[in-house]
Amino acid sequence: MKIFTKDELIKDLKNIASMGWVKNGRQGNHGGVGNTLEDLLGIEENNLPIPNAAEWELKTQKLNTSSLTTLFHTEPSPTALKFVPAILLPNYGWAHKEAGKKYPNGEMSFR
Repeated sequence: MKIFTKDELIKDLKNIASMGWVKNGRQGNHGGVGNTLEDLLGIEENNLPIPNAAEWELKTQKLNTSSLTTLFHTEPSPTALKFVPAILLPNYGWAHKEAGKKYPNGEMSFR
């Protein structure tokens, strides 16, 4: 695992910014922009719910998008109860905007 000081991380991010346009190294991957940044920083992908640069969690977003940035993504415990699909979605969810198109009719969102 690569460990950054705050100053090292800022320096590396400035160097990456000075590169200008960088092609997405993971085409078709929803997290491709973040994965590309991690690749440029030499951070190994791990998908763990912990910061990916020492104490900092790096976030990226594609240009000209209306998508939300996920800051926290944790399923309520205990997961065996399937709390989100059993309670939160039916009571507080809404129809997914791609329901009936990309996803089956009745697909729900809860964010």
